[in-house]
Amino acid sequence: MRISLNWLRELVEIKLTPEELAETLTMAGFEVEDIEDRRTWADGVVIGKVLERQPHPNADKLSVCTVDIGASETLNIVCGAANVRADIYVPVATTGTYLPNIDLKIKPAKLRGVPSNGMICSLKELGLPTDVDGIHIFTPENLSLGSDVRPLLGLDDVILDVTATANRADALSMVGIAREVAALTGGKLSIPQPEAVTINKSAGNLTLKISETKACPAYIGTVVEQIKIAPSPEWLQQRLRSAGVRPINNVVDITNYVLLERGQPLHAFDQERLKSVAGSENLTIGVRFAEAGETLKTLDGQTRTLSTQNLLITANNKAVALAGVMGGEETEVHEGTQSLVLEAALFESVAIRRSSRSVGLRSEASGRYERGVNRAELEIACNRALSLITELADGVIVQQEIADTRPDPANWSHSIVLRLDRINEVLGPIDLGVETGELEAEDVERILTALGCELTDNNDRTWKVTVPPYRYRDLEREIDLIEEIARLYGYDNFVDTLPEKTEPGYLSLDQELLRKLRAYLRAEGLTELMHYSLVKPGEDKQIVLANPLFAEYSALRTDLISGLIDAFQYNLEQGNGALNGFEIGRIFWQEEEGLQEAEMLAGIMGGDATLGKWSRGGREQQMTWFEAKGILESVFQQFGLEVEFQPENRDSRLHPGRTASLWVRGNRLGTFGQVHPQLRREKSLPDAVFVFQLSLDTLLNALDNDDLLVPKFKSYSTYPASDRDLAFFAPVKVTVSEIEKVITKAGKGLLDSVEVFDEYRGENVPAGQRSLAFRLIYRVSDRTLTDNEVEPVHDKVRTALVEKFGVSLRS
Repeated sequence: MRISLNWLRELVEIKLTPEELAETLTMAGFEVEDIEDRRTWADGVVIGKVLERQPHPNADKLSVCTVDIGASETLNIVCGAANVRADIYVPVATTGTYLPNIDLKIKPAKLRGVPSNGMICSLKELGLPTDVDGIHIFTPENLSLGSDVRPLLGLDDVILDVTATANRADALSMVGIAREVAALTGGKLSIPQPEAVTINKSAGNLTLKISETKACPAYIGTVVEQIKIAPSPEWLQQRLRSAGVRPINNVVDITNYVLLERGQPLHAFDQERLKSVAGSENLTIGVRFAEAGETLKTLDGQTRTLSTQNLLITANNKAVALAGVMGGEETEVHEGTQSLVLEAALFESVAIRRSSRSVGLRSEASGRYERGVNRAELEIACNRALSLITELADGVIVQQEIADTRPDPANWSHSIVLRLDRINEVLGPIDLGVETGELEAEDVERILTALGCELTDNNDRTWKVTVPPYRYRDLEREIDLIEEIARLYGYDNFVDTLPEKTEPGYLSLDQELLRKLRAYLRAEGLTELMHYSLVKPGEDKQIVLANPLFAEYSALRTDLISGLIDAFQYNLEQGNGALNGFEIGRIFWQEEEGLQEAEMLAGIMGGDATLGKWSRGGREQQMTWFEAKGILESVFQQFGLEVEFQPENRDSRLHPGRTASLWVRGNRLGTFGQVHPQLRREKSLPDAVFVFQLSLDTLLNALDNDDLLVPKFKSYSTYPASDRDLAFFAPVKVTVSEIEKVITKAGKGLLDSVEVFDEYRGENVPAGQRSLAFRLIYRVSDRTLTDNEVEPVHDKVRTALVEKFGVSLRS
């Protein structure tokens, strides 16, 4: 917000320089982004009177003017403005003046052979906006020739561009900034309190019908007649320009002025136009939500299609304004307006924020309603505007209607218990120069009283603090008051020493395991991926957002596999080749008992993992089932975790014969499988793409085991091993893991390891069976095994396989 120091000085006593005030506000949390010193814009520009104007002898568009600036001699000035003439008062830049806005220093010169000593200025040349094409002409009222033009043009001012934080709705007004400056500097406040307006009651035709009292807790509609639309007085126009607002006419300027002064948005409707839209002499002003597809042409000239999120002001149920955002073009005040209805209302912040965003329109009014307008000063702002309208537009107030569902005024402020010990505990010691100390009760009372709070001492180093109504939104808890104390006492006045003893930081067990998990997966050649949690809607058990930013991202993902498959496809389409990657993220779903979420680990594999392909003539080699499965098994092996793979067919996206569920200690860990051929063709993926999705909570719980976290030393044998191969026909339905379990159990004692090294199906293999070959390694730590020791154990293994699975031994 742009703050005029001249305006601010009328509201609060200021003894600081502009630079000191900017520093004070910035250190208190109100960042001053720019200091615009307008006093330099027209330094050396004075009031002059054109005594005589003659055409230039050598140029058709130039004039030669004789100008009196109150000096002993008149000036001869060549001017190119079309509106220059004799007997007018104008701003004159004298010789030696520098005009920074056009980067020009005035020097004696000759223009087409005629000497010129100075320049008659336009407002644009002095840095002020204007619609006039030519020099500025003053109204000849008590003007002193040769006097400084800056007070007349509002250029004896300094503008501070102040940014208020989102929680400080009160700071979006001159009164709010004045209160803040008074609290920071101790300056005396002089906030004007408007007198109660006189209502010349007559038979009124205005009624109110507020159907959405939650969205609009208070509405004041005032009928003002005998209006005379005219330009605003110069002082009002200067105030608006300093704030960056373009003056329009006296009525509209007054509503903008009160908005800037009090932070209360107002809107003026042309009463006759309201009646025309309503189709009746009797007006019923209402507040309701729009119907889907309803339209309204706003003041910016755009016709907007509305939704059920848009809050409307209506005249006899016909939309005339977007409540709290912008008025409608059909009912705006214009040059011929003779009567108006002034709206002063409170709107709920969430309703205005949704309405503003749904039509993509933000305004000065909506920005204030979204943060929260002071509900205790609605009548004050309304009376302020009405008193100015009666003064500057000769208006006569004939009727005022009020619809008020606000809580009792006694509840407009609330009380907070504040503890002195808690203040010092949170903020720490203060710097007293030679030594340190603590904040005292007097400091706390002084600061909070300056902020407008009322304190009741409980005589036990605590207070009952009553918050002023204009701060009820951001001062809600004890910690909020402590923050205010620190802010106004000055953050730089607190000691910046560190505690005497520090404790080194550490990672939790889950954090350490996650770091290891990521490192192991990267070591296997997988790249970590990251996707948005928001996806397209349409899946079962999906959680859909009520107010999404985009329709394409309006639901929460229920798994990670879909995003990984899309990423694989995208990488292929972009020419980056096949993707081997993993992702750790949350998934969300909906059950009967409520909303659920879990953290998952997922991955996708299908690219050639080797770096160089020269040995294969540059050809890609597709990853096999066993290679993909081996990547997972390698990670589990590094953790020392035993994971069992079981056949499964639950996910339609995966190949029904090449999908497995993973189990650890009887708990389901997740799924691993090959992408279904149909989905592969739809996505134009390679022949073999494998995915997995594991429950991270289950995995971390399984790893939370002392035997795994602190591996024990296992002695190794210095004696050679004795290996045996075992081949047989086994039913296809019998899994390798089941066979390995039986072999391990039967060979317990001598068997060191078992590994499958061959599988064959086809010619000479009985139907429904497959040929499997295993290598068994026998070893002990204290001797070399003999055949007489190995053979009985090996026969025991063969017998166990025949009895358990009915295999046909081939060796």
